[in-house]
Amino acid sequence: MKRRTFIAGTAAAATLSLTLSKSLRAMQEKAKNSKYLDTMGLQLWTVRNQLAEDQSATLKAIADAGYKQVELGRVVGSESIVKEARELGMKVTSSFVDWNSVLGNDGEHPELKTIVATAKEWGLEHLVFGYIGKGHRETVDLVKKTAAKANAFGEMCNDADVKLCYHNHSFEFKPIDGETTGFDILMNEFDNDKCKFELDVFWAKIGGWDPIETLKKLDGRITQVHLKDLKEGAEINFDEGTVPHDAFEECGDGSIDMAEIMKVAEEVGALQCHVEQDQSPNPIESMTQSFAHLKGLSS
Repeated sequence: MKRRTFIAGTAAAATLSLTLSKSLRAMQEKAKNSKYLDTMGLQLWTVRNQLAEDQSATLKAIADAGYKQVELGRVVGSESIVKEARELGMKVTSSFVDWNSVLGNDGEHPELKTIVATAKEWGLEHLVFGYIGKGHRETVDLVKKTAAKANAFGEMCNDADVKLCYHNHSFEFKPIDGETTGFDILMNEFDNDKCKFELDVFWAKIGGWDPIETLKKLDGRITQVHLKDLKEGAEINFDEGTVPHDAFEECGDGSIDMAEIMKVAEEVGALQCHVEQDQSPNPIESMTQSFAHLKGLSS
């Protein structure tokens, strides 16, 4: 190698190293002293298969990774998870509820009064209305009906000192009336005293909305955030069932600035954050890596 080439290559490497160092310091500054790191949760959908195989070992792995709480996928039927998680020193403050129960589609799903009573018994602080099935979300009227039922459920939750919030996917960001999206309608129709939001930043971004700007739109209307990274260059997709598995990345490996997310989330009043990764070849490794990245941002 010629001396001139060597010097040029060394200078370029040094410049790149300095740039990366500055970028890391900038991210660390954003996340410095983030209140979420002391309460960081894991949404258990991430490890659904592992829980089915060995619940105790999976919950221990979550605690060993550093998570301070877990977010349940359902209320009724999760008694043993709540007990084991708390024995391991993790909190359980939030749980999803079956969307069919909220919409009252049939009698095969837990009744809302049973869900709320169980949530109160366990000392849960949040219930999450996390989905709207196909056939219930395609028109303005359908979305408005769903919002009305959420508001009614939110009133039940309030009576039990539990907060209700709505967790998005990407279908809500699809225009259904001119440029008006389902998410626009939900923002207009939800009574902020009865139903707030749990923003999933992955689904917002793959739905074509900037998650940072979306957080700002929800100032004072958001209680929780799902931290989930999106593969760089992923295309907009409004159908949650057709998103490629490799679009789901560990926090820090994708296109979403998690440090900025946590910074803005705190500014707009979000109370807590949960890591989630819907798809991974090794969910235990993925959730461990994601927590390590978030923790590293504050060091």
